[in-house]
Amino acid sequence: MENGTQDERIVVASRMVDAPAAEIFELIADPARQPEWDGNDNLDVALDATRVRAVGEVFAMRTSKGKTKDNLVVVFEEGRAIGWLPADRGHEPPGHLWRWDLEPVSDSETRVTHTYDWTGVADESRWPRHRQTQSEHLLASIDRLADLAQR
Repeated sequence: MENGTQDERIVVASRMVDAPAAEIFELIADPARQPEWDGNDNLDVALDATRVRAVGEVFAMRTSKGKTKDNLVVVFEEGRAIGWLPADRGHEPPGHLWRWDLEPVSDSETRVTHTYDWTGVADESRWPRHRQTQSEHLLASIDRLADLAQR
């Protein structure tokens, strides 16, 4: 496991998972599965359960607090990388990115890296909330994802 970066606004967690990258990626790219592995317990249900397939797509999620978030996909490489910018429905993304990178080490082992990057958040009044997300929260998501993928 490796955690941390120089800039506090880029939070990273990484670990090996005993599962093929393709299986792990399916769990991440399917919004309906995201509440199962969300280590922050922030997601309730996917409002749009269509599997993500390209940059520019938007998928909607309802949070555990009842808010609807539209997630704009800005990173997509099938089986390897996916990332999105969340925003309250009807608003522009404030600039924080959730990103997943999968590096196949073998046919059955993958290095999974989860990044929370809020360097794009210009509104300083939002910074205290973003500072709450630490590497242990990201690692909790990776751990849950690993449990699902290894079943």
